[in-house]
Amino acid sequence: MADGTPRNPIVAEQAADRLYIIDARHGVERRILLDWIHSTSGDDEPAWASLDIEDGDHALPVDVLQARLGGAASRQVVPLRVAWRIPGFDKGRALKFRHLIFGDPRHPGPLRSRLILLRDRRRAQILVGEAATLDALRDRFCAQTGGGDGEGADSPEFAGFVARQAALALDVAERGIRGTRYKVPRFVADGLRTSPKFRAALAELAEKTGRPVADLFREARPLMKEVIARPSALFLDLRARLDRMMFGGYAPEMEVDAAELLKLRGILREHPTAILFTHKTYIDGATPSRLAYENDLPMLHSFGGANLDFAVMGEFFRRSGMIFLRRSFQDQPVYKLVLRHYIAWLLAKRFPLSWAFEGTRSRLGKLMPPKYGLMKYVLDAAHATGTRGVHFVPFVTSFDLIRDVEEYAAEQTGRNKKPESLSWFIGYMKSLKEPSGRIRLDIGEPVVIETAPEPDDRRALEKIAFAVAVEANRVTPLTVTSVMCLILLGMAPRGATSAELLGAIGAVTGWARARGIRLSSELESGDDAALSATVDTLVESGLLTRYEAGSENVYSIDPARHPMASYYRNIIAHHFLDRAMIELALFELRDADKGDATAAFWARIDRLRDLFKFEFFYPPREEHRAAIEAELTRIDPVWDRRFASGDRGIAQLLRRCQPVVGHAILLPFAEAYSVVAELLARARPADAVDEKALLDAALVEGRQAYLLRRISSEAAIGKLLFANGLSLMRHMGLAEEATPVNLAARRALLMELRGLANVMETMRLSTVALADRLPGSGG
Repeated sequence: MADGTPRNPIVAEQAADRLYIIDARHGVERRILLDWIHSTSGDDEPAWASLDIEDGDHALPVDVLQARLGGAASRQVVPLRVAWRIPGFDKGRALKFRHLIFGDPRHPGPLRSRLILLRDRRRAQILVGEAATLDALRDRFCAQTGGGDGEGADSPEFAGFVARQAALALDVAERGIRGTRYKVPRFVADGLRTSPKFRAALAELAEKTGRPVADLFREARPLMKEVIARPSALFLDLRARLDRMMFGGYAPEMEVDAAELLKLRGILREHPTAILFTHKTYIDGATPSRLAYENDLPMLHSFGGANLDFAVMGEFFRRSGMIFLRRSFQDQPVYKLVLRHYIAWLLAKRFPLSWAFEGTRSRLGKLMPPKYGLMKYVLDAAHATGTRGVHFVPFVTSFDLIRDVEEYAAEQTGRNKKPESLSWFIGYMKSLKEPSGRIRLDIGEPVVIETAPEPDDRRALEKIAFAVAVEANRVTPLTVTSVMCLILLGMAPRGATSAELLGAIGAVTGWARARGIRLSSELESGDDAALSATVDTLVESGLLTRYEAGSENVYSIDPARHPMASYYRNIIAHHFLDRAMIELALFELRDADKGDATAAFWARIDRLRDLFKFEFFYPPREEHRAAIEAELTRIDPVWDRRFASGDRGIAQLLRRCQPVVGHAILLPFAEAYSVVAELLARARPADAVDEKALLDAALVEGRQAYLLRRISSEAAIGKLLFANGLSLMRHMGLAEEATPVNLAARRALLMELRGLANVMETMRLSTVALADRLPGSGG
């Protein structure tokens, strides 16, 4: 047990029937453990074998152990280890980076150990792992390895297996005093190499490729070293310290719901689990691991691109649980095989995984379409091993400020992304020290896969990924930053007084609260002091502008900052999408010819859905229609009668929609698409579409359109927006070689998009006109 008491009590008359495996790093530890053995074994001479059990590629020196494994089947094998206690460490986790050089104080060398014992012998605590009989170990060996190398249960491979089992039992005991955060995998490479399923997979691959199995084993060995993370307690502590430094510009405590945390703890304990986080910044991948460490949850194995495996930092992150993946490995079958079986091993051992299911950081703020690669590997591994009940847990991190957003805005204008390097990393870390507000964590309901789908079931994979994305969107909260950017971009170029802004925030949060949308703590509590503190941070960062010389403070967003502000608005845009589509359809109906208003409304909803299908996640059409009807009912319970009453009913519905937000959500997309449509409409017959040239030209033409105010904001100028516009036109059949027919269709689409933009300008003007009449206004 963790306190040194064996799980099965040791009595003198049974001692001769026991074999002690001593996990000792040096002679001082061996002497301590032997003294303990002799003090508990009476007059008999105990049997023991001493090993420095390491997790590595080198074989353990198991000759002595092998010679002593030939006892009776009922003989008890008892593992022992010394755990060195560090005064005050459990409270403050006081490891320093100097311990990289001088070593982990929990694993002192022989000289240091002697000095510790001179001061306080109680700091050397005996750990006794759970004992097992030789018979049980032989059964376990055959079950897990299929008999190993075929030399029998007394082979060197069996001895190595017993040593590894002893180490695992001691790890369990040590976690009783160190904490669950230090649950780390051991002997992974050995576990894979001795796995019957891995060997069978290599044999099958050998048959397919015509290569000898021995060659594939030799190729797999360095790949295991590349792929397999090697976390240790020391590096987990140092990683936690780095995380605290990384979040130095944010409030010390991350906000998380206690009930959600408790539920996550149970899931991690009982089920194979993957935490899938939304990816806005380099550091949001650190928030799940920081949460796990600070709350004594099992460590997470996170996935990262090989571009981050550089210099010293690559090894540091590998030793703290990161699995680096190559950018592409479709034509590398041995690499794929090693990765799949490694993931299966982690799932089987209940080591939780973590990755960004969007694949890369979102450059626009919206949730990106999920990448299926890692999810497919996890599901394939679960299918191959029969692992049931895999839990995919959506995880959303919300930051008041994101330091990467300025880089994203620059990238969208055509500037090249800076390559990652050690100097880049140091500069990035320095930027994170600037005041950046708060961090909030939201944990979604798990998407549970009782039985993994067949590997070729693409449809099932897409449905699972879509369910994770929908849940991630659901638990994404409104924050002060996102709401203020939504409001001020919707009113731009006009600013807003403090009273107008408070009134608008109240209207938006009231609307969200009625619909069960999550709110950050400042918005939920209505704490004016906390709200003011966050606003001050946004002003100091330059995202917002505050004019204080007049009779009232006026807030606005500098036009040059619109691309950055649109990022924060886009984070919450999905919450307002149905509302935005309703508003835009109603404004179009108000100016339309007379006719069946109900049919016209639903036709416009369907058209808007099609136009922006490359920007947002939609449920199936019937579900989406039900959601639109539910929102209409919240706006006005008798909305269907309003439609039946014609223009007057439409006007009544529009008054109930105030203040409108549709233009703030959809205008940048319509304007960006119009730039692409105009370039395509200018083509000459027989011209082909060169995507790169078109997107480069769109950046130039977009800037010109902004200067001519054909588009209202620089937020509509960006490579990804233009690329999505081109995807829409390709989907509509308008990006083929130019013909008189599709040139006419391109011009018609251009006029439609400009018409939408004009309608949304009307919506903006109605919002501005309403500003001084909002609750809390000084007007």
